[in-house]
Amino acid sequence: MDWAPVSQRIWDMKYRFRDASGAADADLDATWWRVARALAAPERDPELWAGRFHEALQGFKFLPAGRVIAGAGTGRSVTLFNCFVMGAIPDDMSGIFENLREAALTMQQGGGIGHDFSTLRPRGAPVKGVGADASGPLSFMDVWDSMCRTIMSAGSRRGAMMATLRCDHPDIEDFVDAKREPKRLRMFNVSVLVTDAFMKAVKEDADWDLVFGGKVFRTLKARALWERIMRATYEVAEPGVIFIDRVNRRNNLHYCESIQATNPCGEQPLPPYGACLLGSINLGALIKDPFTPRARLDAEALERLVPLAVRMLDNVIDVSRFPLPQQEREAKAKRRIGLGVTGLADALIFCGVRYGSPEAVELTREWLGAVQRLSYLASADIAAEKGSFPLYDRARYLAGETVKALPDDVRSAIGRYGIRNALLNSIAPTGTISLLADNVSSGIEPVFAFSFVRHVLQPDGSKREESVEDHAVHVWRSLKGAEPPAADIFVDAQTLTPADHLAMQAAAQDYVDSSISKTINLPRDISFEAFKGVYEEAYATGCKGCTTYRPNDVTGAVLEVKPAESKAVSLVPAARESGVVYIAQPLDRPEELPGRTYKIKWPGSDHAIYITINDVMQDGRRRPFEIFINSKNMEHYAWTVALTRMISAVFRRGGDVSFVVEELKAVFDPRGGQWMEGRYVPSLLAAIGGVIERHLVEIGFLAPADQPRITEAAEQRLRLAAGAREPGGDGPVAAALGQCPNCGAAALTHQEGCDVCLNCGYSRCG
Repeated sequence: MDWAPVSQRIWDMKYRFRDASGAADADLDATWWRVARALAAPERDPELWAGRFHEALQGFKFLPAGRVIAGAGTGRSVTLFNCFVMGAIPDDMSGIFENLREAALTMQQGGGIGHDFSTLRPRGAPVKGVGADASGPLSFMDVWDSMCRTIMSAGSRRGAMMATLRCDHPDIEDFVDAKREPKRLRMFNVSVLVTDAFMKAVKEDADWDLVFGGKVFRTLKARALWERIMRATYEVAEPGVIFIDRVNRRNNLHYCESIQATNPCGEQPLPPYGACLLGSINLGALIKDPFTPRARLDAEALERLVPLAVRMLDNVIDVSRFPLPQQEREAKAKRRIGLGVTGLADALIFCGVRYGSPEAVELTREWLGAVQRLSYLASADIAAEKGSFPLYDRARYLAGETVKALPDDVRSAIGRYGIRNALLNSIAPTGTISLLADNVSSGIEPVFAFSFVRHVLQPDGSKREESVEDHAVHVWRSLKGAEPPAADIFVDAQTLTPADHLAMQAAAQDYVDSSISKTINLPRDISFEAFKGVYEEAYATGCKGCTTYRPNDVTGAVLEVKPAESKAVSLVPAARESGVVYIAQPLDRPEELPGRTYKIKWPGSDHAIYITINDVMQDGRRRPFEIFINSKNMEHYAWTVALTRMISAVFRRGGDVSFVVEELKAVFDPRGGQWMEGRYVPSLLAAIGGVIERHLVEIGFLAPADQPRITEAAEQRLRLAAGAREPGGDGPVAAALGQCPNCGAAALTHQEGCDVCLNCGYSRCG
C-alpha cells in the first residue's frame, strides 16, 4: 500500500496495540483484524462477521473513530466512545463536585465531555443557609478547566470539554467574554445555546430578559447581546452558537429526552449522560476512475459498506466499557450511533467538481442522502433480527420531524420492523483518522491546504511539526505525474467564500439526524457585518449550529500554511530565494523571558561554569527558548559560544527538543571524563546535557518518566563509541582512564594537574 509516512507514524503512535510483553500489531492489517474480531464478538457467527468487518476496514473504506481503533480487542479498561455529555449539574456544592468527580473519571478513560452550566445560579445570587453570594458558573468552569489540565486521556491526547450556557442566563455576558483572556478556559470549547425566541427578538430589536429560577435579573436589548456574542467570536473565535430549539425539535427522541449540551466538537447534541459513538464512510476511497470523465461514486460498494458500518457501531455499544453506569444505561436504552462521512472534498476533486459549487451541493445531497437511507434501512434490518432500542415508541418515533422527512421505503421498514438505533448519522471532524487514511480530507470540510505543517501534541506536552500532503494530490501525482493540477478544482479553505462553506453545511444537515462538526474559515480582513451575516445565514438555512475561525492574536491553530506557500497547488517543495527550504519558522522572542541559572564545577578546572536557560510560554506551557554558557576559563570560549548559538537555534524551532539532551550526554572526551556526585560523566558537554535535562524536567517540558530513556540511550551510545565496559564488569572502563591523543591507548590519567599516559608517557599540563 502506498501510504504516507506521516500516516504510518500516526498508526504506530496512536492505533497500533502493544501489550505488556512488548508484542504488537504486526502491521495495519493486523490492527484491522483485531478490531474486526472484537466487534464481531456479539454476533451469532463471529468468524463470518469478522471477515465481513475486516473487508469494510481494508483500504480505509470505513473508519471507526480513533477510540475504537485504539481500544477494541485490547482488553484495556478504556471506553470505545469518543465523548459524553455529563449529567445535569445540581445547583448545590455537593452536587457540583460530584459532577466534577464523574467528569474526571470519564476523562481518565479517554472520553471527552460536554457540560451545560446553565443550571448554576448567577454570580452574586444569594446562597440560602450560608449567608453568602454565589460565585457563578464561570468560577466553576475554572475548576473544571484546572481538572482537565491534570487528566491525560488515552495516549498523548489531552482531555477535551465543551461548555454551554443559555442565552437567557444572567451571566451570559461574562460567559461570552471569558475567552478574551488568553489563558482562561483553554481546555474548553464554549458555545451559547441560542433559542428561536432570542433570534426573533434580535430581528425585532426587542427587549431580552436574563432569567434564573423564574426570576428576572436584568433586561437588555437582544440585538445588543447578539452583537456582543458576534464581536467576541469575531475577535477570539469563540463562543460558537448552537440553535438549541432546532436541535430538540428535530431530535428523533423528542418524546423522551431534552438536550442542552453537545460533545466537545459539537457534532453530537446529547442528553444528560449521553454517549457519542462515531464512525465515517470514506467517500474518497469509493470513487471509481478518479480524474477522468467517468469518475463517480461506487454506489454498489456503498450499499455493501453502510450496513456493515451500522452493524459494527451497534456492536460497539455491547463490547465497550463505560466510565459510569449512568452512561451505559443511557447508551443501551437508545443505542444512538453517529455514522457519517469523511473525504467529501477529495471525492469531489476526484470527480472534477469544485467544493461549494452548485454541482458540489447536489452531489453532497445525493451522496449523504444515500448514506442516510442505507443506514436507516440497515438499522431496521438489525431490529428485525435483534430488536429495537428499548425506548422505541413506534407512533411517537414516526411522528418526529426528521423521521417524517425520510424516504417512504425507509419509513415503511421502520414501521414494519422497528429501528435498532434511535439516531444514526453525524458528521465528525475526523482529524486523526483522516490523517491515518493517507490524509484524506476531513469530514465534510474542504481541504485545508494541499500541503501544510501539522502541530502534533507529544506525550511530554511539546508539539512536533510534520509536513503533510493531501490525499488528492497524492493520487493526482500517482496518475498524472508532474502535470499541474486544475486550479479551479483544487481549491482549499483559504480561497473559499463563506457562502461556499454554508451551502455545503446546509446541504449536509438535511441528511444528518444529529449534527455536524464544521468550521467556516474566514479571512482576517472580513468585515464585522459580513461576519455576522454568516451566522444569520446559518440560522436561516436550517443549520443546527455555526462555528467559524478567523485568524486572531489569541487563538492558535493546529494546522498552518507556511507564509512561503502560494495559493496554487504545487508538486514540489516551496523554496526561498536563497534556495533553502525552511522546515519551520523560529519562535518569536518576547522582550522578557523567565529563566534559571545553574552552576557546575568541572573537576580539574579552576573556574565554575554558569549555564542560564530561558523559557518561553507556548500553549500554556513553558518550553526552553535559549541558553547561555559563561565561564572565566577562556579555554572553552569559542566552543561555548558556538554551542549556545546552535542549541538556542534548535530550541527556537520548537517541537520536541529533548534529543539535544541525548546527544550531549553521549559525547565523551578522549582525554577522559570525571566523576561528579558519584556518577561518571564522560565529558563537560555531557555535564551540560545533564543540566539541560534537569531544567526540562523542572519546568515540566520533559516528564521524569522520559529520563531513563534518555540516559539509557546516551549511555548505550557512549559505550559503543568509547568501547567502555560497565563498572564492576570483567574489564577496565576505557572512558574512566581516557584515550591518549598520542598513542590512542585507553591509558590517560590526570595526576597533579597534568594529563599523563600510562602507556607512552605523553603528558600535558595546564
